[in-house]
Amino acid sequence: MTIKVGSRAPSFNLPTDGNGALSLKELRGKNVVLYFYPKDSTPGCTIEARDFRDLHDNFQKAGAVVVGASKDSVKRHDNFKTKNELTFPLLSDEEGVLCDAYGVWILKKLYGREYMGIERATFLIDGKGVVRHIWHKVKVKGHAEEVLETLKTL
Repeated sequence: MTIKVGSRAPSFNLPTDGNGALSLKELRGKNVVLYFYPKDSTPGCTIEARDFRDLHDNFQKAGAVVVGASKDSVKRHDNFKTKNELTFPLLSDEEGVLCDAYGVWILKKLYGREYMGIERATFLIDGKGVVRHIWHKVKVKGHAEEVLETLKTL
């Protein structure tokens, strides 16, 4: 499925760190920054998570909730969140249903080897559940700031 700006965001209801659960429906009325990342505790993913953490108050002031998502287990998310003092929920999509719905489970290539993995991507969803902005193939440096600036234009 290809998601486009202006389309309805695919719903979700998944486990989170801390043995919680979160659904898009629960976030109705708030802007949602849903960012997908390949794997907990890897260099790029750690930097990206810390950048969102460091700007968390700014996202809240702008009326947004930040939510991270990967195929890592709840236990791995718990460790990652504690180690990096993250202030937002991490969705555990072990079955890949959310990744498929948002089109971020893709064929990747590294050193001539092909494999399936998560494309680093971010979706800005408004309070009515409509996708307002999409970033594909995200470069970590400066990304959280760019998302925040875009959020301010909604």
